Amino acid sequence: MHTTPPRPGRRRAGRPALLAAALSAVLLVPACAGPPGTGASGAGTDFRLSASTPRAKGRIDSFTWALYAEPPTLDYISAFDYPQNMILSNVCESLMRWTPDLKAAPGLARKASNPDPLTWVYDLRDGVRFHDGRVMTADDVLFSLGRQMNPHNGAAWAQVFENVASLDKTGPLQVTVKLKRPDSQFPQYMATAAGVVASRSGVKAAGRNYGTSGGLACTGPYELGKWDKGQSIELRRFDRYRGAKAKSAKAVFRFLSDSSARTKAMLSGEVDGGYLIPTESYGALRSSGVGTLYFGEGLSTVNVNVTNMRGPLGDVRVRRALSLALDRRGFLKTGLSGAGTVTNSLTTKAAWAAAPESVRKAAFDGLPSAEPNLDKARKLIKEAGATGRTLTVATSSIGQDVSLLATAVQAAGSEIGLDIKLRTVAPNAFTALFTDPQARKGIDMFPETYYDSITDPLDLLSNFRTGAYQNFAGYSDRSYDRLVDRARATYDPVERLKKEAELQRKAADQVLWIPVAEWPTALFLNKRITGAPTTISYLYSPWAAGIGAAQ
Repeated sequence: MHTTPPRPGRRRAGRPALLAAALSAVLLVPACAGPPGTGASGAGTDFRLSASTPRAKGRIDSFTWALYAEPPTLDYISAFDYPQNMILSNVCESLMRWTPDLKAAPGLARKASNPDPLTWVYDLRDGVRFHDGRVMTADDVLFSLGRQMNPHNGAAWAQVFENVASLDKTGPLQVTVKLKRPDSQFPQYMATAAGVVASRSGVKAAGRNYGTSGGLACTGPYELGKWDKGQSIELRRFDRYRGAKAKSAKAVFRFLSDSSARTKAMLSGEVDGGYLIPTESYGALRSSGVGTLYFGEGLSTVNVNVTNMRGPLGDVRVRRALSLALDRRGFLKTGLSGAGTVTNSLTTKAAWAAAPESVRKAAFDGLPSAEPNLDKARKLIKEAGATGRTLTVATSSIGQDVSLLATAVQAAGSEIGLDIKLRTVAPNAFTALFTDPQARKGIDMFPETYYDSITDPLDLLSNFRTGAYQNFAGYSDRSYDRLVDRARATYDPVERLKKEAELQRKAADQVLWIPVAEWPTALFLNKRITGAPTTISYLYSPWAAGIGAAQ
């Protein structure tokens, strides 16, 4: 769900599972896997993935960062989109942390253990100070996670906690989570905003203003500074931070919603860099000579989300026909400016990094082809009796990846006898497609870029479970649901990935979304600064703290 800068629109869920005693005392969350692919290149394109940028050579007074939208709030329980998390990850820390190579590592918890399948014990670091000067305790953890679970708060991460039976303080610096059933996803999500710990007294003191003014009472290397509404947010270095101090004394995020203005600001030096680079600006930034355009693993796929199965798309033959008629390579070249790879998979290959080769083959071999086959597609449309039927696809000026993919779907439809209408919605209304059923009324499909928040394919594949938040089309298959539940309940990563491979094949066979391309993270840094990671880890790790002088 995203665009020029990728668009949002996702919330996430968590699910259960179990792990053997062998993992009981281990620091890392099981199953959070492995290194993103590096050095890859898209077919016929000149982009390459890197894991990071050169390390900074020294401290600086400040740097300025481009952001495509102003966060409506920085309350961690509402942090489900790029703008919020890109800032919040530098201010608030979680029990665990996503590393630049997309693995889970200890965060505010120095150790996570799993003495039995229904129990997770988090031993906290000693002497960690909040920005308000208080020292973190187990009570703060109980309070912070409790806010996510309170149904009155409407937390974006509430589903992560649906299997939690109880949270208890089992020591001054220890919290024990009891689960209703094993949940392999819960410990992984503790490295996201779902696992953020804030000061109980700080949050209570802020009351309704928490997240929108004043401080955030967290523990990260930066604390919230001046928030100039509509213009910018300033972060200030937290000098009592427990770890390595941020190299820049200030980080200023400027809100530049117009993609052209954002690009000009980077070219002129008005801002020093940014993530979520407009695809149409790749060429200009790459050849500008004022900085470097990087690409990193994004765990992101561009898809066409099927939102209505009550019309022609209720027949799987129509969905298969559209997939067969789509010119993915043409879209990759124009919509993503060549940066990415055509795919027939809903999940990225990097999300399967923990899987042995046999499991990866099971997940990817035999998926429907991504190559166009118009004759076969036309035949399917005739068999379904759908010739001449009308479908509506949402489009928006939010970015060329959205508008050009919608146009590509329309072209595919016209090739096989479907009448596909485009409905243009404003950028803010496009975001509402992910949260408001009324906004999706009368819409059969819309372009969506989906990013995983954890390195596990189940993050995406869970979306097709009956009643899941992003199951907009209302797909329901009890055998699929049971398999999701079994995967979630499996702590052993290889055994879980075997089940997820089966889920991937089921979802692909039913064309629940139409996968189009894998899309890397894009990052631009001018020559003044360096030190930012190139992977999507920037959503849940304090990436800005590493930015400093390039020379």
